[in-house]
Amino acid sequence: MQQNGLRDKVNVEIPKVEWIPDWGKKRIELMVGNRPDWCISRQRFWGVPITLFVHKQTGELHPNTKELFATISAKIEQGGIEAWFESDITDFLGDEANDYDKTTDTLDVWFDSGVSHYAVLKAREGLSDVADLYLEGSDQHRGWFQSSLISSCAITGKAPYKQVLTHGFTVDKDGKKMSKSVGNVMSPQKVINNLGADILRLWIASTDYTGEMTVSDEILKRSADSYRRIRNTIRFMLANMQGFDAKQHLVNHDDMLDLDKWIVSKTADLQVQILQGYDEYNFHHVMQLILNFCTNDLGGFYLDVIKDRQYTTGEDSLARRSAQSALHHIAQAMVRWLSPVLSFTAEEIWQTLEEENSESIFLQDWYQGLNAGYENDSIETARQINPAIRKQMEGMRSDKVIGSSLDAEIDVYCSDEIYQSLSKLGDELRFVFITSYARIHPISEQTDGCVEAGEGVMIRVSKSEHEKCVRCWHHRADVASHDEHPELCGRCVENITGDGEQRVFA
Repeated sequence: MQQNGLRDKVNVEIPKVEWIPDWGKKRIELMVGNRPDWCISRQRFWGVPITLFVHKQTGELHPNTKELFATISAKIEQGGIEAWFESDITDFLGDEANDYDKTTDTLDVWFDSGVSHYAVLKAREGLSDVADLYLEGSDQHRGWFQSSLISSCAITGKAPYKQVLTHGFTVDKDGKKMSKSVGNVMSPQKVINNLGADILRLWIASTDYTGEMTVSDEILKRSADSYRRIRNTIRFMLANMQGFDAKQHLVNHDDMLDLDKWIVSKTADLQVQILQGYDEYNFHHVMQLILNFCTNDLGGFYLDVIKDRQYTTGEDSLARRSAQSALHHIAQAMVRWLSPVLSFTAEEIWQTLEEENSESIFLQDWYQGLNAGYENDSIETARQINPAIRKQMEGMRSDKVIGSSLDAEIDVYCSDEIYQSLSKLGDELRFVFITSYARIHPISEQTDGCVEAGEGVMIRVSKSEHEKCVRCWHHRADVASHDEHPELCGRCVENITGDGEQRVFA
C-alpha cells in the first residue's frame, strides 16, 4: 500500500466520490487508512490463474513476461482457464522450461471483482472509464468498493466511480438476519407469485435502505394496501377521462377552472420534489410523496370535489373538459413518476393513456406540460376548514341524521380575513365542501351548536330540509320549481335543457 504512494493516491480520491449515505466516506477512509498490504495470491485449485514463470535460482520473473501474457491469454480464450493449469511449461518456454517454475496460485476473488471497472468499462467502446454508480451492501467498504478503488488508483491514478451507494441487509420482523438454517428467509419469488412483482418493488422502494430493511407478511400487506391506493387513484382518473382526446379537448391553462389550475400547480411543485428524490436515490421519500398526493390532495380532496361537474355538467362543457384536462396532466406526470418502481403497472397505465402510441413508458422523458406557480388562497382556506366539516358530518352519519354529505348544509362563521377569502368562491363554495348549501357569516354572528374549525373559524353543520334533486342529489330550494322537470333543481334543468351552468372556481 505504501509502494509508489498508493495509499496516498487512494486517500486523495476518496473525497472526490459522492458517498451515499455520507457516512460511507468516513468508513472507507478508516478502512483504507488501517489496511495492511494486500496479498492478491491464493493457493486454491480453482480461480483466475496468476500466469507467471519464476526463475528457480534468482526468483525473478521471465524477461518476456508481457509477451507471454499475450500468448497465454490467447490459449485461455480458446480453452478456458483450465488451459493454463493443464498445459506444460514447455508449451510456453521451450528450452528454458527447466530454469523456471510455473506458478499455480490464483488471484484473490476480491481482485477479480475489483478490476471489473477495467475489464468492463475500459474494454468497451462508448463506455466511460469511470462508472456513474457502484451499489452494494454495507459490508463492501472492506470488499468490492475498496478493492475497486485500490486497483483503479494503481492503474489509472483515479477512483473508478463517481458515486457509491450503500444499502442495509434484509432482516425479519424481529430484526434478525435472514438465514436458511434459522428458517426465516422470505423468498422473493414466492412474494412475486402471491402479490406481484410491483408490490415487492414498492416495498423495497418504500423502505429506507440506509439501515436494515425489515420485511414480513404484515409489512408486505401494508405495501399491498399502498399499491391499491395508488392504483385505484389512477383508475378513477382514467375512468373520468373516457371520451377525452387531448388533441381536441385539452383546455388551455389560462381558461381552466381555478381548482384545476390549483391541482396542476400542486402537481408541478410535487414533480420538482420527486425528481430531486430520484436524483438523490431517496426512493422511500419519493414513494411517500406520491402516496400522500394520492391519499390527501387527490383522493381526500380534489377527486371528490370534481365528481359533481364530471357527472352533472354537459359532456363538452368547459367545467367538465377543464377537469379532464387537469386529470390528463396529472396522469401523464404520475405514470412517469411511478415507472422506475411500479414498472409493470406504469406500462399498463401508459398503454391505456396512449392507445394510438405503442411506444413504452420507458422511452419517455419526464412530463413537461405542468404549469407551476398558481396560488389560490380561497381554495387553500376552504381546504383547511374541510377536515373539521368532514368530522362533524361523520358524527351525523353515524347517528343516522344524514346519509351522504349532500344531505347537509354548512354555515361558516369566520374572521374578516377568512370571510373575504371564502366569499370569492360564492355559491361554488358548496361544491368544495360537497354540501347542498354553504353559507359564510361574520364570526360575531355565530349561533349555538357551532364547533371550532381552526383559528378564527366556527362551523355549524345541519341536515337540509329541502327536497333532493334526483339527478345531482343536492337538496335545493328550487327543486320542483320547473313544471317539465319537477324532480330536478334549477341547475340541472339548465344543464340538460339550456346552455349549462357556468363554473369559475370548482
